[in-house]
Amino acid sequence: MRPVMGLGLAALLLVLGVSGCRRAPAPPSPEYEQATKRWSSLYAQKLDDAYLDPATGEIEALLQRVPADSVDSVAAQDLLSRIDAGRTRMLAVAAEQQAAVESAQTLPTSDPSQTGIAQPQELPSEAPVDAGLGDAGMDGPQVGTPASELVAGYRGCFQRAMPVQVEGRGMREGWKLSERASCRLEFPSHANTMVLIEDGRVLALLPTSEMRTVQRYADGGVVASDAGR
Repeated sequence: MRPVMGLGLAALLLVLGVSGCRRAPAPPSPEYEQATKRWSSLYAQKLDDAYLDPATGEIEALLQRVPADSVDSVAAQDLLSRIDAGRTRMLAVAAEQQAAVESAQTLPTSDPSQTGIAQPQELPSEAPVDAGLGDAGMDGPQVGTPASELVAGYRGCFQRAMPVQVEGRGMREGWKLSERASCRLEFPSHANTMVLIEDGRVLALLPTSEMRTVQRYADGGVVASDAGR
């Protein structure tokens, strides 16, 4: 019996020895601390646009370097997941905006017998393509402004109007200022003005007084009138 008891005591001591050798969790990760500070600063500046900012890739690289046995490991993985989900959401929003722009560039189809087609007598001189302004609250769309700003900006004060037949250029998309009083107060210079779109940008701002409306009927008949009279 004594040898058996001796073996049992040795096994017990061995188990205790193994248990006593377990490593304590690694200290806080400097990579995680740096990543969270940079992410907090970036998001405070750009809000949801931070998910698509190139600097986010550097933050993710820091989070991926957090040791698996660090006390910050779980928090680092959680932040990585939130950044990935936010990026996916913002990419979907960007795709929707692009689809809206492409839709705005597509001329609506309708019965020619019921559609008035505005035809300008003379197109105003063009300005450089890069002369576009910013979002709503500025001076309104100008020559060169991206069409996407008419879709999503300017407080929704611009709406798609009838297509416009531009001499020498063909049919072009037209936008006009909403009749809402708040819109006319904010963008008074765009009242009674047709905003013409070409290649995804504002081609010209045409006063409706310089346009003439042509009514086309199914039998080929045409009736023209001056819009400014």
